[in-house]
Amino acid sequence: MKIGVFGAGGVGGYYGGRLAVAGHRVHFLARGGHLAKIRAEGLSVRSVRGDFRVNAPATDDPAEIGQCDAVLFCVKSYDNRAAVSRLGPMLHDGTAVVSLQNGIDNEEILAEAVGWPHVLGGASFIFSTVSEPGVISHTGGPASLSIGEVDGQRSERVLALSAACNEAGIPTDVPDDIRVVLWSKYAFICAQAGMTASTRLPIGDIRDSEPAWHMFRSIVEEVVAVARAEGVPLPDSLIDDHLRATGALDPSSRSSLYHDLSTGHRMELDALHGTLTRLGAKHGVPTPASNAVLAILSPWAAKARR
Repeated sequence: MKIGVFGAGGVGGYYGGRLAVAGHRVHFLARGGHLAKIRAEGLSVRSVRGDFRVNAPATDDPAEIGQCDAVLFCVKSYDNRAAVSRLGPMLHDGTAVVSLQNGIDNEEILAEAVGWPHVLGGASFIFSTVSEPGVISHTGGPASLSIGEVDGQRSERVLALSAACNEAGIPTDVPDDIRVVLWSKYAFICAQAGMTASTRLPIGDIRDSEPAWHMFRSIVEEVVAVARAEGVPLPDSLIDDHLRATGALDPSSRSSLYHDLSTGHRMELDALHGTLTRLGAKHGVPTPASNAVLAILSPWAAKARR
């Protein structure tokens, strides 16, 4: 397959790299020093599953990449509006655009720009970052994917892309309802990111504090309530499942929101807790814990944005 990776950061760089190693025609879209390093020396991936390096075409111009069979859309959510306007040269009639981003409204933003027929839902489960220009550090997580048509059809393009990913060593499933997977992941991220960033502490310290652990649970409960108001049938077991999974995480685990806060980078706060509180208000679902996270972190997000 010809696969465009729109945003060769921690997520796009890792999955695109695996697909390139497996022999697919992968083209990276990147920028700045990261792009320069990839062009000069290739993309290096330092992974808990084994290090590798790939030499694949890289550019900052979608027209240089041209039409693709699939596009992995991996930019930070705050860049969505600007990025989706540049997708045109990478699309033909059957191109699938798969969001592998944090947040819950990325598919809608993509569809506004390129139309629902191009859009697939996607969820990635990985801890990875750009540790330095040209280098991706994959430190944990199953490094798996879930992808699916938003209407639940098991289309040929979904099956082809999932097969390509599995053959490349990326465990990939096609769930019956991708919305359930997206909202389940969103519930975990809102709680883990919100609590690690607002306390400036890793997950172990949050688990050890009864009030903080209670607030973690409250955020998960709020996301579940909003999801159900949106018509997404999340299972009754989800809250306890997330608490058990979080209890098994390494005590030093943090989040990308924490990382961005601590390094002064722009934050995906609006895509996470901002969107949740807006949807809660729309449906009359109270979100007090998420409102508190948003209030605590908003000044930091504004400062980084400036």
